[in-house]
Amino acid sequence: MATKGVGMANKGPSFGLSRQVQDKIDSKYDSELEQILVEWISRQCGSEVGKPEAGKTGFQTWLKDGCVLCELINSLFTGNKPVKKIASSPAAFKQMEQISQFLNASEKYGVTKTDMFQTVDLWEGKDLAAVQRTLSALGSLAITKEEGTYKGEANWFFKKAQENKRDFSDDQMKAGKNVIGLQMGSNQGASQEGMSYGRPRQIM
Repeated sequence: MATKGVGMANKGPSFGLSRQVQDKIDSKYDSELEQILVEWISRQCGSEVGKPEAGKTGFQTWLKDGCVLCELINSLFTGNKPVKKIASSPAAFKQMEQISQFLNASEKYGVTKTDMFQTVDLWEGKDLAAVQRTLSALGSLAITKEEGTYKGEANWFFKKAQENKRDFSDDQMKAGKNVIGLQMGSNQGASQEGMSYGRPRQIM
């Protein structure tokens, strides 16, 4: 008895809305940024990582097994390297595991979750623009940290704004609150006492 082909619709080429969505994602991929990222990664990791064929497919193939990415993140750490074992493998789960190790180490380095791609974005080529975004964030952090590990050009990535949270005294903080309070129409600091917001009547 022939079994019905369950889920076969998902296996062919994308049509309709899903194709449009994919086209939109693909249009965000930046070919100029690709060249900068390839050059930077090559300088960071050395000639042994090689260089990919130009274009999105070449870029994906180059990074897909996670080896180049792990070499990259290790090159940015002084002292203990976050990825202890880097090995090329034809096994899909091994490749995805190495991509995950890169992502975990990138987060430790300081890349925010909003700048992080998902493993499938790279491994299945779902969103290579997101991969570029993560690598750009990594480059920006490397320049900003000034730990001597960054080997690219200074103008390749933007320096991230440094946070200076502890530079304000208590008096300055209080003065700042008073300014905010005045802007809100109250001269009692940031107090909302006496201000009506249409609170429901209390029934005792």
